[in-house]
Amino acid sequence: MAKKVIEIKNLSYSYPDGTEALHDITLDVFEGESIGIIGPNGAGKSTLLLHLNGILKGNGYIRIFDIEVNDKNLTYIRSKVGLVFQDPDNQLFMPTVFDDVAFGPINMLLPKNEVKLSVEGALKEVDMLGSIGRASHHLSFGEKKRVSIATVLSMKPEILALDEPTSNLDPKARYDFIQLLKSIAETKIIASHDLDMILDICDRAIILDKGTIVAIGTAKGILSNTSLLEKHNLLPPLCFKGLS
Repeated sequence: MAKKVIEIKNLSYSYPDGTEALHDITLDVFEGESIGIIGPNGAGKSTLLLHLNGILKGNGYIRIFDIEVNDKNLTYIRSKVGLVFQDPDNQLFMPTVFDDVAFGPINMLLPKNEVKLSVEGALKEVDMLGSIGRASHHLSFGEKKRVSIATVLSMKPEILALDEPTSNLDPKARYDFIQLLKSIAETKIIASHDLDMILDICDRAIILDKGTIVAIGTAKGILSNTSLLEKHNLLPPLCFKGLS
C-alpha cells in the first residue's frame, strides 16, 4: 500500500474579514499521486494549497510525512512541500535565473558546490539549463513558469503544490508544460480550471465549492460526470462534452 504523505483533518480557515474560505476539509494524499483540485472561482483551491507549507494556518490539522504543520516544524515542512504560485513573477525576484533557482538551496545552507549542482539539475529537469545566466524578467511567460518549478525542484521536495500551472500559456507552451508536469515523479497537488490538463495528469480529482469538498473520486469519474460539474459551475473536458 502506498505511503500516506499528506493528512488533512477537519481543516477550516476564515480570512481576517470573517469570510470562511475552507470548511471541515479532510483529505489523505498518498506517495506518487497526482491530485487535481477543481472548483469555481472563490471555492478555496488556492487557500488550501497555501496551508500545505504553512503560509496560511487554519483550525484542524495537517501532517506532512506524519509531522504536523506548525511554526516549529516549518523548515522541515517547506523542505518537503514545494509551492509553485500561479504568477511566476511572485516566485522570481533575483537578478538571474541562477540566482532565483539557487535562493532556496543557499537558504538551506548547502555548500557552494552542492548549490551549483542543485541549480543545474533543476534547470536541466525543466529544460532551462541554457538560460542559467539570463535575467529572469527577460524570459517569456512560459519560460518563467518553468524556472518557477526549478526554484522548487532545486530544494528536492517530495511534494509539489501547483496553483493554475497552465494559466496564460499559448497552446504549444501549454502542451509542453503538461508534458513536463507528467515527467515529474514527485507527488503533485494541482489546483486548476484547466480540466483537460487535470484529466491528462491526475489520478484523482476533488471538487471544492464554497470551501467544502463536495466530491472526490477518480479524475475520469469526476470529470465525465457532466451533471455534477454543471451543478458547481464547471464544464467537462472537451473529450467528455455531450456525455451525461
